[in-house]
Amino acid sequence: MARGFKYGKKLDPKKLAIIKETLPIVKQHGETITKHFYKRMFKQHPELLNIFNQTHQITGHQPKALADAVYGAAANIEDFSQIMPVLERIGEKHRSLQIKPEHYPIVGENLLGAIKEVLGDAATDDIIGAWADAYAVISDVFIRMEEKMYKISETMPGGWAGFREFVVDKKVKESDVITSFYFKPKDGEAIAEFIPGQYLTLRIDSPRLDYTCLRQYSLSDRPGHDYYRISVKREDPKGGDIPAGVVSTYLHNVVKEGDIIPITAPAGDFYLDTTSTRPLVLISGGVGQTPMMCMLNSTVDAQASRETYFVHAAINSKFHAFKDHVEKLVSDHPQVKSFVIYEKPTEDDKQKKAYDKEGYIDLEWIQHHLPKDADFYFCGPEPFMRAVNRSLKEWGVPEDRIHYEFFGSFGKLDADL
Repeated sequence: MARGFKYGKKLDPKKLAIIKETLPIVKQHGETITKHFYKRMFKQHPELLNIFNQTHQITGHQPKALADAVYGAAANIEDFSQIMPVLERIGEKHRSLQIKPEHYPIVGENLLGAIKEVLGDAATDDIIGAWADAYAVISDVFIRMEEKMYKISETMPGGWAGFREFVVDKKVKESDVITSFYFKPKDGEAIAEFIPGQYLTLRIDSPRLDYTCLRQYSLSDRPGHDYYRISVKREDPKGGDIPAGVVSTYLHNVVKEGDIIPITAPAGDFYLDTTSTRPLVLISGGVGQTPMMCMLNSTVDAQASRETYFVHAAINSKFHAFKDHVEKLVSDHPQVKSFVIYEKPTEDDKQKKAYDKEGYIDLEWIQHHLPKDADFYFCGPEPFMRAVNRSLKEWGVPEDRIHYEFFGSFGKLDADL
């Protein structure tokens, strides 16, 4: 990771005062500003459509994430140490997407233009000037932090710069909606190690698609193999304005074994503490299972005696990936325990008693089946994660033993508790 560098530029006190004074109005209009920003930037720089997830533009996820990031960084501009974990999360994502220093002036120009156009006469020259300097300070932090990240990923054993071509060695259906893809490097050379919980960024460039797409998928098998594995849920149409997943459906329906896909080196700041010897609890919902599978396989391989609890929630067995694999691990390793929660079990599930709880995970169930003195890791749909997080907090589990993967920028699961 990129910790340890010194901050560079500082904001002039007069301009700092303007930033503090205008923060509330920027927060109030944040999403309007960032939505306008993206439209403005893509119109002037359509080549950037190849970097940003357009589905997230439609759902509003990306504008909200950017609005949170702009406000959060500006609010902490006097002392970034308070938000370094969040900045590093964003920096890891930028590195994996190959965001470079030359992109920052483009973003800055269009962000300032969006602020001016949305706020109108309220955005005086002094205010725009102060925000321009604030953006310069914030972008300087990211550029220097990401420079260190690039160097680490490029110089580590098996590492590489930019995108490297990988062959789809195997494609394995894991459930009705999840398929695994095994990637081996086309050049046959070594591949970089990673920490369980991290992800890969794939570049999909096909005549079938309107533009190049970059997508990030958690690694779903342990490090130490001569391949990387991701396990992708096919995102079908949900109705309304939310389309089917462009890349997930392409991977499921079009990509075949032998195809070549460019990939950047593993990244991500959500990962397993492999030095801890406390009991380990891994809780997943739906496709949030993928980083948990990586953590489970890694723990069984590297910490054979560590007490481990694997809890997975799915709609029912048709949506449940890796069930046989987990059952075999439990059978072969007495220190591993597994629990299955089905929201809507099928009649066959009921007859086979294929699950441990029907419905949803809750505090009472957690207290009855899991150890409190453990490290907790969880991932899944946001409502699922909020429920798990709330339960653990109510139980009194210390915050430093609660770990989750959140796909926003400055968001926190307990923000509304």
